[in-house]
Amino acid sequence: MAKDIIEIKNLTKDYGDGKGIFDINLAIKEGEMIGFAGTNGSGKTTTIRSILGFIKPDSGKVIVNGLESWSNSNEIVKCIGYVPGEISFPDLPTGTSFLNSQAEFLNLKDMTYANQLIKALQLDTGANLKRMSKGMKQKTALVAALMNDAKIIILDEPTTGLDPLMRVEFMKIIKEEHKKGKTILMSSHMFEELEESCDRVMLISNGHLVDVADMNKIKNRQEKEFKIEFKNELDFNNFMKDGFKITRIQKEYNQVSIEINKSDINFLLNSLKKYDVKYISELEYNLEKYFKNKMRSENDVF
Repeated sequence: MAKDIIEIKNLTKDYGDGKGIFDINLAIKEGEMIGFAGTNGSGKTTTIRSILGFIKPDSGKVIVNGLESWSNSNEIVKCIGYVPGEISFPDLPTGTSFLNSQAEFLNLKDMTYANQLIKALQLDTGANLKRMSKGMKQKTALVAALMNDAKIIILDEPTTGLDPLMRVEFMKIIKEEHKKGKTILMSSHMFEELEESCDRVMLISNGHLVDVADMNKIKNRQEKEFKIEFKNELDFNNFMKDGFKITRIQKEYNQVSIEINKSDINFLLNSLKKYDVKYISELEYNLEKYFKNKMRSENDVF
């Protein structure tokens, strides 16, 4: 049984006017990859900075690898690879000088993996650090975060500024890190990134942890949703009386969406034989839909 490597306990940081994070509780197990979803200003970055010990909580605490984060921030950051949401480099001339400086801080002697990352991300480390594009800065920060082979990796919107091809390459790298047994926390506004890589995804809204989604359960959900269109109004109306769980009606198109258990699909298909069906299609169920349904049930808007 994997141990809890990050423990967030009743964490609160109140900035006033409803801003901040409030009573956040979460345990992240060693080797687990956790996604962090939420709108801008919802509290993702505050939570991440609290884990790193950069922010002193008003109440509650964070334990990272057995150490309380605020009191032991200097020790914690040495064992965490971190990409901040807003990248600000020190006054150094090139990407190479910055990475060498980071290596010295981390007491890293072997730059083999750093060079592999530089090649994979097609990074020109000789470029002027201050004049780099957003994408180049992001790549440099990613190399700095990963090159020390840290057991914990925390990424705050890490693909911002990357072009689509580099996003694919980055996600490939992160998945490989996860396979090595790294503990990874990644915030992203792109549900697809979280969906394809994470074990669990937490949703934060207005500073409150609303839910933690188990991606295995979402991907292997027993309930299926289908959209059916009938060629005539009579069949549409008769089908509506057949007792299926209806999730949406579009009467003007003779369309209805229903939700059924996987085990009842054959029953549905047999029922449809008596009707003149124009088409039937399965509606994809994904992380975004799950969270939208969750927020709707919480009487909130995501």
